[in-house]
Amino acid sequence: MSELDARAEDPALWNDPRLAQALMRERRRLAEAIAATEALEEELHHTVELVELAEAEGDEAVVAEAVAALADLARRAERRKVDALLSGEADLRNAFLEINAGAGGTESQDWAEMLLRMYQRWAERRGFRVELVDHHAGEQAGIKSATLLIRGEGAYGWAKTESGVHRLVRISPFDASARRHTSFASVWVYPEVDDDIAIEVNEADLRIDTYRSSGAGGQHVNTTDSAVRITHLPTGIVVSCQNERSQHKNRAQAMKMLKARLYELELQKREAEARAQEEKKTDIGWGHQIRSYVLQPYQLVKDLRTGVTSTSPQDVLDGDLDAFMAAALSQRVTGERAEVADVD
Repeated sequence: MSELDARAEDPALWNDPRLAQALMRERRRLAEAIAATEALEEELHHTVELVELAEAEGDEAVVAEAVAALADLARRAERRKVDALLSGEADLRNAFLEINAGAGGTESQDWAEMLLRMYQRWAERRGFRVELVDHHAGEQAGIKSATLLIRGEGAYGWAKTESGVHRLVRISPFDASARRHTSFASVWVYPEVDDDIAIEVNEADLRIDTYRSSGAGGQHVNTTDSAVRITHLPTGIVVSCQNERSQHKNRAQAMKMLKARLYELELQKREAEARAQEEKKTDIGWGHQIRSYVLQPYQLVKDLRTGVTSTSPQDVLDGDLDAFMAAALSQRVTGERAEVADVD
């Protein structure tokens, strides 16, 4: 019996229900991971046997089918390998994903909205549930900022490497002269926290503002000061929420987002100390691009940290992000640049 099993069988464990529930969730996750690995091993064994038999009998059609099955098996095994990298303290939690348009007015605001759609599509592809928590429309098109809550086991672990500046190069649809423009938008990802994580917030450190919602929601939303913005003065962190009709509910959600940001900040500090990277925070500031999306004069998406590229930007903008995330996650966990293939 493993140490985890022994702890799970200890009757005294349930004296602390939160600890017990967390332990049981971890036990279930590990059991599922082991079962999935064993199933992959069994499938590999049977497929290899099929290939050997088909080759002996000269059945090329069966050989081709089995080889395709092996390729699919390799892809699924690679995904399991990446899932195993989600070992961080908060990796299995839900995630808040915040997008802010950079300087450049309508161009950058339109780019920010494209990123918003991209992450919504990515989350849906992975079976996560997505909620638009905050949304500030652009003056002519696009968005000034938006925040998504992505719900699902591993949402933060997968999405956390997307924090940083994203750069777009394209022929502007807003330029009558059809000139090429470069736009920037920033992404910030942080884990949702719940009551089992104690985050102390001093009310004296907060500035709380209310304002009228600018997003969708009907006449009631737009005629009352129900939206809430909270500024944490010591860190400069700003969060806002306007998706609820009630100011009380929006304030509660904004406080939850603030605690999540403070928790993520603490996680970053621990990681920076562990890796002796005192300037980790600056890596996600303006001027520190993590990925470029080029639509003109050629088609290419390139991650500047890992070297992963795709010659199909439309697929990427439709949410095909796993290869980029997997390589960045591997690099973050191992501290080495992963050897990864280009994305076709």
